[in-house]
Amino acid sequence: MAATFMRHWKRWLALGIGGLALLLLAGPYVYIHFVEGTAPPPLVLATPSATPAAASSPATTLSASADAGTWNVATGSLVGYRVKEVLFEQSNVAVGRTGEITGSITVDGTKVAAGSFTVDMTTVTSDESRRDGQFNGRIMETGTFPTATFKLTQPIDLGSIPAVGVQKTFQATGDLTLHGVTKTVTFQLTARHAASTIQVAGSIPITFADWNIGNPSFGGVVTTEEHGVLEFALNFTQA
Repeated sequence: MAATFMRHWKRWLALGIGGLALLLLAGPYVYIHFVEGTAPPPLVLATPSATPAAASSPATTLSASADAGTWNVATGSLVGYRVKEVLFEQSNVAVGRTGEITGSITVDGTKVAAGSFTVDMTTVTSDESRRDGQFNGRIMETGTFPTATFKLTQPIDLGSIPAVGVQKTFQATGDLTLHGVTKTVTFQLTARHAASTIQVAGSIPITFADWNIGNPSFGGVVTTEEHGVLEFALNFTQA
């Protein structure tokens, strides 16, 4: 009887260990892919809303004088981060965003002569509150550094004012301030004139150490790369 009990006990123990191993492997997969869900796609230009009739209208031929002046950040603008992370050997993409952005650009002739923006970092949220707690705490320390800013330091030459609906790519250079550290960055952006709105989208690679940002990896459970992406999709309306 004792021998039979020992055989059953060993079998139960083996089943228990196997079940635990399966839970440890399957748990993060289920959480990431079914509970947390798929990360939103990268920010890009919004889909044009102009109709074919509007696209063929003479009003779509723009002029430097009509577009000259200040264009302010408008509703629907987003700024955020995108970072690859690994949870228990399961790959995931962490994304956090906010629409709390202020700023403007100044168009002078066929150039964007100036531009400056401020983002309220305390309002950046993801789909996971615990990640947001780490972001606001030890990672970005938003209590000490509540904002991020960008200021254009070189004019952007448009070449010519594009027609409505035409998408073009430009290069921008300016001072980016994150976590209290300011560095000069150069990056590409895409822009499109959509009726009464200018749309701009792009991304800036961020190496955390360059801005004295601690690696987001946490407690041996979540590990991340040493870099991420700051992405943006901005709408501007003329002042």
